[in-house]
Amino acid sequence: QVQLVESGGELVQPGGSLRLSCAISGFDMRYYPVAWFRQAPGKEREGVSCITSSGGSTFYRDSVKGRFTISRDNAKKMVYLQMNSLKPDDTAIYYCATPRPPVRVGTCGILTTEYDYWGQGTQVTVSS
Repeated sequence: QVQLVESGGELVQPGGSLRLSCAISGFDMRYYPVAWFRQAPGKEREGVSCITSSGGSTFYRDSVKGRFTISRDNAKKMVYLQMNSLKPDDTAIYYCATPRPPVRVGTCGILTTEYDYWGQGTQVTVSS
């Protein structure tokens, strides 16, 4: 069974940093993109970042560019989201996700409809 488990979310002050982790098991994740999404209270889930299967390409929504960095370690079956210069608007539950086959090699996106397997989420709260 495909499982994604997020960790690393916590309360942090504005301007602080966190690194979220996504552990993937149950399939060979080397061939699939992975994305991070977030959902704030009362808002729709939105794509944050994605990374291609090899890690060769990444994509970020405009509001996090220059602050967040996605990375992956396929040998460890892990994907990370380094978040710096955090703002209160970053407060949300963060989810990692990956698609079912088939997938287009070397591409990724941040639309919810592109993804099939989701983790349970980890809460990030940015507040003084």
